[in-house]
Amino acid sequence: MRSVPEFLRRRFNGATQLLNAVTFAVAQILIAGVNLYALALVMEALLGWPLPVSVVVSAVIVLAYITLGGLSSAIYNEVLQFFVILAGLIPLTVLGLMRVGGFSGLAERVRQSSLGEGGLHTWTHTAGENPMQAHWIGIVFGLGFVLSFGYWTTNFAEVQRALSARNTNAARLTPIVAAYPKILIPLVTVLPGTIALVLFGGWGQSRDYNDAIPLLMRDLLPNGVLGVAVTGLLASFMAGMAANISGFNTVFTNDIWQAHLRPDRGDRHYLRVGRVATVAGVALGVGTAFIAAGYSNIMNYLQALFSFFNAPLFATFILGLFWRRMTAWAGFWGLLAGTVAAFASYVSYKAGLVNFGTELNASFWGAGLAFAVNVLVSVAVTLVTTRKPDSELRGLVYGLSAVDVEDDALAGDARWYRSPVLLGAGAVALAALMYGVML
Repeated sequence: MRSVPEFLRRRFNGATQLLNAVTFAVAQILIAGVNLYALALVMEALLGWPLPVSVVVSAVIVLAYITLGGLSSAIYNEVLQFFVILAGLIPLTVLGLMRVGGFSGLAERVRQSSLGEGGLHTWTHTAGENPMQAHWIGIVFGLGFVLSFGYWTTNFAEVQRALSARNTNAARLTPIVAAYPKILIPLVTVLPGTIALVLFGGWGQSRDYNDAIPLLMRDLLPNGVLGVAVTGLLASFMAGMAANISGFNTVFTNDIWQAHLRPDRGDRHYLRVGRVATVAGVALGVGTAFIAAGYSNIMNYLQALFSFFNAPLFATFILGLFWRRMTAWAGFWGLLAGTVAAFASYVSYKAGLVNFGTELNASFWGAGLAFAVNVLVSVAVTLVTTRKPDSELRGLVYGLSAVDVEDDALAGDARWYRSPVLLGAGAVALAALMYGVML
């Protein structure tokens, strides 16, 4: 299997695949716009380039290396860019902590700010008492379960990297190994953001939250390190956009064009279509960058998109994977109902019909609602439709192994440091430790 849509086609039917492929393609273009806009913000704040110029220049650079190098270039660039990002953000975090008097000084300044004590212990405060005005149900179920699990299991960038691995064991290790740096990333993102909050004023009024990191970089970093930090941020957003465009290209070519519009054509035809899709995706991303520009905090926008597209897909994916009784049309109607529920929840919040407190909290509740509606509709449709025989579900449902899968183990896979179970347990333990520190 090459993608999540292909899994949905084989597990359910072509209609489910097409629905997911279309919504996924839209999501990738919208998220590509977020990365382009973030790129433009850095250039505007530190280099003085106008927003439209920054967006177009960034798009051309990403288009060049995706078109010339394909998926391999995107993956290798992401690995290299990760280390460049750390080379810029680690000094920024250290210098920021020195400016505010270390961790104790930062904690004291947060208590004296508009956040108060809740800014240090969001988990331990009820809705209305913490800065997000978020209830623990929204945080634990909507964010901690639906959005987080959905990201790691259905996000195309993660799945695509696993599918490009050299064998099955390497594919299993891909998200696990990636989890280790992801767990530590808040140390160089959340901490600088909090430092910016207490050093600068006017957030949400004269200043956008999107400007926090660029302002810190401008004021704290010496010229040499500033160059590395700017390069790191630009590399980060370019890597994100490259992943989005690569995902859009793959899904449009394989799961929409080849599967439903122009089947049974030669490889050369689909290669041309993929190249055209790449150019079109970048051009559309330029347009959606200006949608992202309408948000003072792009994290709110990004989480809203995840609640629309990732949350309902996660419900369909996890049910289809573990519940062999689930029928083909249950996958389609459950996915559609969950997506509509997420959109309806967000629109109701924006229209003032429901009060979730903050836009970010609205996305957490919307994700939870999308998951719950999807599950209910899927169960209801399953009860009145006919399931597929087990012979068609082998290799697609937990407990029904594909008997024709060849053992592709390589020398060294049996060593302890390549064990998915051991490394997975280590990641869980590290995450629990970090959460304990936060509490």
